[in-house]
Amino acid sequence: MSLETHSPATPGLPRLIAEGLVRYSLVLALVVVFAVFSVATPTFLTLANLQSILVNNFTLLAIVSIAMTFAVASGGIDLSVGTAVDFASFAFVSLVLAGQPVAIAALAGLAAGALVGAFNALLISGIGVSPFLATLGTLFIGRSVQQLLTNGGNPIYLPPNGVPEAFRFLGHGAIAGFPVPLAAAIVVIAAAAVVFARTRFGRIIMSIGIQPGVVRYSGIAAPAHIAVTFILIGLIASIAGLILTATVTTYIPSSGNAFLLNAIGATFIGTTLNPLGRPNVGGTVLGALLLSMVANGLLLTDLNFYWQQVGTGTLIFAVLALSFINRKATVGV
Repeated sequence: MSLETHSPATPGLPRLIAEGLVRYSLVLALVVVFAVFSVATPTFLTLANLQSILVNNFTLLAIVSIAMTFAVASGGIDLSVGTAVDFASFAFVSLVLAGQPVAIAALAGLAAGALVGAFNALLISGIGVSPFLATLGTLFIGRSVQQLLTNGGNPIYLPPNGVPEAFRFLGHGAIAGFPVPLAAAIVVIAAAAVVFARTRFGRIIMSIGIQPGVVRYSGIAAPAHIAVTFILIGLIASIAGLILTATVTTYIPSSGNAFLLNAIGATFIGTTLNPLGRPNVGGTVLGALLLSMVANGLLLTDLNFYWQQVGTGTLIFAVLALSFINRKATVGV
């Protein structure tokens, strides 16, 4: 009587390819979108347009999305990132208009954004309000405050001939041919990657988002870490506010809220790169790049604005759906 040994069945090549496509749906979406728009419109693949995607579409969205990544990683969300952008923009342009040095105005802008985060931290860590409700309240309060400060929402313009050179450099300057706004975004991205990968603070924040109960019973001061996280979120978002103001030399009330939904989308699209569906800096950056390419490509095709929103929403749904399918198959549910 002979004993037969059976080796575990290995999946065939077609199945491996299918699983790979689902696992890396975000990368696949980037390739497909890039290929489609390259064929659909001849101007998409030009050097000038690719630079425009990075500087005009990607830069600010990436910075705000990194801020959102910290919120989602901690198990919450921040609906007031646009408010931090706006407050930083208002403080920055107001002080420059008043004749203050650009450096002082920039510091005031950063402080204004951090103040928004500190208010959220007070509500969430101090009082115990959920991040969703706390930041939603801050969003509404911030919008009303901006209306009051600008006599009903009037933009604040800097005179074309009165813009300081340092202010103009922040929005339109270059270092060794590299645009300053894009350089700032890269610094923010790199710093966030280091925080999550190399620091105890980053590991604690991720742990709070995954197993808050375990963190609490381990003796770690979770509320204090959450408070610091939301202050940091406001500070990061304020960097986008400074760059936005320096680029358009104008403060427009509530303009920062235009980044909110795309920042949420980029962050959650980015979770598809993580096997456990956790927020990660690399995924967020690719998610922001994907949404930036879609926005630029649809604009070049002259589609109606509302159809552009339909296209963006459909793409987000498709990428997330593929990821959920892969995760469900992996855990065998």
